[in-house]
Amino acid sequence: MALRHAVLAALLDGEYSGYQLAKAFDVGVANFWHALPQQLYAELAKLEKEGLVTGRQVVQETRPNKRLFRVSEAGLAELEEFVQAASKPSFIRDDLLVKVQAVDRVGAGPVIEQLEERASAAEARIGLFGELLRRMRDGADEEEFLRRGGRIGPYLTCMRGLAFEEGHRDWCRRTAAVLRERQRDGTEGSGKTGAARTANWKRGT
Repeated sequence: MALRHAVLAALLDGEYSGYQLAKAFDVGVANFWHALPQQLYAELAKLEKEGLVTGRQVVQETRPNKRLFRVSEAGLAELEEFVQAASKPSFIRDDLLVKVQAVDRVGAGPVIEQLEERASAAEARIGLFGELLRRMRDGADEEEFLRRGGRIGPYLTCMRGLAFEEGHRDWCRRTAAVLRERQRDGTEGSGKTGAARTANWKRGT
């Protein structure tokens, strides 16, 4: 998958300026494809040049003019081709998991602190996803919306983002609790500082 496909899919909801697209990515699309605003602006320019999106200038009296983009017929054809292609398996690449993997030989304190920070960040995103899903349903029951709602794609991807953040929060909290308990019980390594444990391990003691 390329960034262009995520941009084209996001533009299916209507016309977006570069700023509006960046906001849409930050709230919803970022749960499955991360991109910086400057990357999105550059991608929009490329897509317009290739005819996959069309843009129009909007004149504003009190603010700078803005350019709005929508998917073209060629862009829809590009998405059709992308949807038919086989999807690659997903995988995790997370520096925090590397730190947890090494926690038996290094100090657990910083790892516990980072796990708690991640859990708090996930909790905040859970709230954002919950609010976004409620806005999409517009008062409808979720099961009813899933059966008969309008555009269902963004709702389903937000459900996946919510489930991911809930799982990540729960794992971080559980892992931090386990490491704290092992610290209290003196089970963490040899009970020495991280540097001392590493030195002993290298010496084979």
